[in-house]
Amino acid sequence: MAAVRRWSEGMASDNVKGLVLALSSSLFVGASFIVKKKGLKKAGASGIRAGSGGYSYLLEPLWWVGMITMVVGEIANFAAYAFAPAILVTPLGALSIIISAALAHIILREKLHTFGILGCVLCVVGSTAIVLHAPPERQIESVTEVWDLATEPGFLFYALLVLTAVFILIFHFVPQYGQSHIMVYIGVCSLVGSISVMSVKAVGIALKLTFSGMNQLVYPQTWAFTLVVVTCVVTQMNYLNKALDTFNTAVVSPIYYVMFTTLTILASVIMFKDWDRQNPTQIITEMCAFVTILSGTFLLHKTKDMADGTSLTSMSMRQLKHEEEDGFDESIPLKRQDSLRIP
Repeated sequence: MAAVRRWSEGMASDNVKGLVLALSSSLFVGASFIVKKKGLKKAGASGIRAGSGGYSYLLEPLWWVGMITMVVGEIANFAAYAFAPAILVTPLGALSIIISAALAHIILREKLHTFGILGCVLCVVGSTAIVLHAPPERQIESVTEVWDLATEPGFLFYALLVLTAVFILIFHFVPQYGQSHIMVYIGVCSLVGSISVMSVKAVGIALKLTFSGMNQLVYPQTWAFTLVVVTCVVTQMNYLNKALDTFNTAVVSPIYYVMFTTLTILASVIMFKDWDRQNPTQIITEMCAFVTILSGTFLLHKTKDMADGTSLTSMSMRQLKHEEEDGFDESIPLKRQDSLRIP
C-alpha cells in the first residue's frame, strides 16, 4: 500500500501518459500478430502461402487490418518514450507477448502450457513492480538539452563502444559466423537498438514540445537525431530479418528482447541519469522486477508450443523423432532448417 501511495503521489502526469501509451502499444502490437496470422491463413487457403514465397496475403483485408494495428501500436510506443523514461517503457514491451499468447489461446485455439501461464504471471508481476518504482521523467524544455545530455563524456564513451562493437561484428564476425552463431546478428540489432531508442526519445520530446507551442523543428539537433533514428532503424531491421531468416523465431525473440531491453535501460541510465533520481531500494527493486520479466519471457517462449498436460519427456521424444525424419543437423541446434527459411 505504501508503494501504491508513493506511486500515486509521486508519479508525474507525463509518466502516467507514457504508461498508458506503452500499455496501448502492447495491446495493439500483441493483437496485430493474431490478426495478421488469421489473414495469412485465410490467404494461404486460396493461394500460395507466404512461407512458400507467395504474396496473396497482400490482397487479404484481414492482413492489412493486422498491419495497420501494428503500425498504430508502434506509433503509441514511439509517443510513450516522449513522456516516460525508457526504464519504464521498454520492459513493458513484454506485455505484447502475453497478449499475443492469450489471444492465440482464445482465438486461434493454440494451447497455452501451464508453465506458459506462469510465464505470463511473472511478466505481469515484474511489469507492475517496475511501474510502481519507475523514476519520474526528466523535465526537458528544449531539444538542445537532450543534445547536451547526448554529448556528455559518459554517453559519448558508451556510444563509441557501441559503434566500435557494431563495426567489429559487421565487418569481422558477420561474414564468418553470422550463419552459425545467433549472437552475431542479435548483437548488432541490440547494440544499434539502444542508440535508436535514445534518438527516438529525443525526437519524441522535440515533437511533444513543438505541439505544445515551442517549435523545435528549427533546431539542427532535431534533424540530427532524426537522421540517427532512420540510420539505426534501417540497420536494426536489416540484421533482425537476417536473424529471423537464419534461426528459429522461438530462440531469436527472447534473446533479442533480453539484450535489447538490457542495453536500452543501460543507455538510458547513462544518458538521462534515471537512477540519479532514485534511492538504492528502488533501483534494486527495478532490477529484480526486470529479472522477473526476463524469466517470464523465457518461460513463455520455451513452453509456447507445448500442449497443456504434455510432459517434457514425451515432448523431447517427439522432437527427436521429427529431427530424425527431417534430417535435422544436431551440430547447429539453433539454426532454422532450410525448408523453413523465408525465400
